[in-house]
Amino acid sequence: MSGHSKFANIKHKKEKNDAAKGKIFTIIGREIAVAVKEGGPDPNNNSKLRDVIAKAKANNMPNDTIDRGIKKAAGDANSVNYEYVSYEGYGPNGIAIIVDALTDNKNRTAANVRSAFTKGYGNVGTPGCVSFMFDKKGQIIIDKEECDMDPDELMLLALDAGAEDFSDEEDSFEILTDPDSFSDVRQSLEEQGISMASAEVTMIPQTWVTLTDETAIKNIQKTLDLLDEDDDVQAVYHNWDE
Repeated sequence: MSGHSKFANIKHKKEKNDAAKGKIFTIIGREIAVAVKEGGPDPNNNSKLRDVIAKAKANNMPNDTIDRGIKKAAGDANSVNYEYVSYEGYGPNGIAIIVDALTDNKNRTAANVRSAFTKGYGNVGTPGCVSFMFDKKGQIIIDKEECDMDPDELMLLALDAGAEDFSDEEDSFEILTDPDSFSDVRQSLEEQGISMASAEVTMIPQTWVTLTDETAIKNIQKTLDLLDEDDDVQAVYHNWDE
């Protein structure tokens, strides 16, 4: 099956995760709070919470931290209410960027996101200006070092569970699903004891843009670094072929 993604470099992902573990735990903590408020604290009856817990475990969040986050969200009716917001825009050379945020102050988040784009000589656009260049997919990455299963068996297992596509990358396997099927496919693989390096619904670019100009590369990196440092920002998607 064909490969769709540039995200499947496991070692790069691990280094990035280790370097930004505090940020990732903040992101997941907010996602846990929202999932509990929307569907309750029991993961058996809350598929969104199940998916966030799986994401937490893939990022090595301790079980105690996960449990505390669930109990806090369930027990504190007056806790901060986070709201999902999304921004779209352009970096240098027309690089398409989507920013998903979870915030308790939309004015602050909008100002910070706009500043990150401006400092990289890009600009925030109107909703929908770049999202049509991406496909929303469930994406599961499996580290080959953590998986003993035969690739063909794994592919059949994933497709039988409802996956749309399977690709064998250099150091990993990538499984793509329809967003609505993601939770069922992830749970089915988990029940088979398959360890996942990452499992989330993401935005995958339909085409990629290569930058050769050093100034443009520095500018896009500046924007991405500023967005990564913002605690309100949950995810950043772009079509820059790094």
